[in-house]
Amino acid sequence: MSGALVSPPQERAWRPRGNVLALAVVSLLTDASSEIIAPLLPMFLVGTLGTSVRMVGVIEGAAEAVAALLKVASGWWSDRVSRRKPLIVGGYAIASLVRPLVALAQTGTQVLTIRLLDRVGKGLRGAPRDALLAASVPAEQRGRAFGFHRAADHAGAVLGPLIALACLQWLHMSVRHLFWVAAIPGALAVVVAVVFVREQRADNARASPPSTVSPQHRAVTGATRTTHSGPLPPSFWLTVAPIVLFTLGNSTDAFLLLRASQLGVPTPFIPLLWVTLHLVKSASGTPGGALSDRIGRRPLIVAGWVLYAAVYAGFSLAEAQWQAWLLFAVYGAVFGLTEGAEKALVADLVSPPQRGTAFGWYHGLVGVAALPASVLFGYVWEARSAPVAFAMGGAIALTASVWMAMTRERPR
Repeated sequence: MSGALVSPPQERAWRPRGNVLALAVVSLLTDASSEIIAPLLPMFLVGTLGTSVRMVGVIEGAAEAVAALLKVASGWWSDRVSRRKPLIVGGYAIASLVRPLVALAQTGTQVLTIRLLDRVGKGLRGAPRDALLAASVPAEQRGRAFGFHRAADHAGAVLGPLIALACLQWLHMSVRHLFWVAAIPGALAVVVAVVFVREQRADNARASPPSTVSPQHRAVTGATRTTHSGPLPPSFWLTVAPIVLFTLGNSTDAFLLLRASQLGVPTPFIPLLWVTLHLVKSASGTPGGALSDRIGRRPLIVAGWVLYAAVYAGFSLAEAQWQAWLLFAVYGAVFGLTEGAEKALVADLVSPPQRGTAFGWYHGLVGVAALPASVLFGYVWEARSAPVAFAMGGAIALTASVWMAMTRERPR
């Protein structure tokens, strides 16, 4: 009905442009570079370098924790100096430079070092990029913009494994030579960031003034704005808390790839499995973000987490290769429901001068929680079994979804 928050003419008029489009292209190219390597890295570590499954969890968890801590600092600093672009460009440049060096690694420790440096780049760029993106669109289109950005990111994760599959199957490259190919899209991403991303100095410029934001929009987004750059509001922390709990059950997707391998998916088809996952992520990202603009962020997040728990239960009970393919496809829909909605909700809860800091804490806390999540998952996998580890992750997700459903701002 016409009571929707974003009117049909506004929806038809929305086009990705400016920073929204530029940052989407940068993320697409960067993820293509990263995902040439990522699907094969667990098997490379375990099969070629002889590391343990537990070490895979340590490497991925530690890498994300380093990125998380830097996101807190870079987000705060970008607020302080009111400049986002230098940190964005620097972060993409560092990651693109070191990522292909995995081709030279001879031990798990060397891979850990390279992954840590790669994540330093991610830590520098993450919070400033999200703050810049939030400043580049009106509030009522924020979910759609973040959803579009995530969709482009996942499109890159489709392109990367396809490149890997072509190089392995048709060009008969070794895995080490394939890792060098990742340098090409990474370099292109840096060029696009330097040339096309524009500083958005006045964060308030694109935000809808309080008088133009309808009461319905405030109710749907859960927005409780402040107009200063003081401490982050309590509503922000109350919202981030269940997100952190969910992360404790959300281990690295490397374990899903290992589980798929257990279920019989051949190694040459692991990149294609990764493509399936990210095709669904990409296809569902923009619609999911737009839906959060209409019906609210929290309902979609809760629905996504419940679906996540169901998928993890499926991985716990799965016994056949076809089940791995099906579960990966369903798993992709979780991200369409949650990624754009979570980021838009963070931007809704704080004032523009606080967004870098807010995104820094959001990414930081989630990233720090990723280390114990992956280490715990790997430990339970080795000490008990893969099905027990997946059942544990699903139970934590269900608990977090109940908490998020109960966490709401009081009407003002």
